[in-house]
Amino acid sequence: MSKNKKIEQLESLISNLEVELKKTKSILGELSGKKNSRLTDHGLKASEVGKEDASEDGIIVEGVFNGQIMIGPDGKQYSVPANYASKSKLVEGDILKLTIDKDGSFIFKQISPVERNRLVGHLVKDKDTDEFVVLAGDKIYKVLMASVTYFKGSEGDEVVILVPKDADGVWAAVENVIKNTYSTQKSSEDFEITL
Repeated sequence: MSKNKKIEQLESLISNLEVELKKTKSILGELSGKKNSRLTDHGLKASEVGKEDASEDGIIVEGVFNGQIMIGPDGKQYSVPANYASKSKLVEGDILKLTIDKDGSFIFKQISPVERNRLVGHLVKDKDTDEFVVLAGDKIYKVLMASVTYFKGSEGDEVVILVPKDADGVWAAVENVIKNTYSTQKSSEDFEITL
């Protein structure tokens, strides 16, 4: 086995261990009562800035994107198509307008984006959920599978993500993927390390 291959395998294992450690810290925080109140702020923000109106075109609802769905001012949840969220690079806290046409079709539009920070991290597969997450610095961010698929991301790739600037988000929007040219494995479990 080549030296580069061994290095790549060790880096991937370290990334996976970091993800597991972050998840463990998060669970410990929840159990000890140090839960991040930021996670429930979307409903509160939606009740403050959102609105719902009826028009001749249908119903118009303004709400807050929480990383996967839009929360309306009354707490109702509206599914945001993953392809739209990925293509528009929606970030937690963005204000969206949903028009529900008389024929029942949903049309989303981003009307007030939050300020964003750009971070670089690594794409890692969460062993428990079998979903991709991004490890950026000391934080793990969830990402939409549609974004990873669009950029043809695979485990170990570098990822440029967008996160809320003034809030501690859980979700990130994928801006781009920088392919790891050494990576051919799909999972750290496939690695065989011999030093």
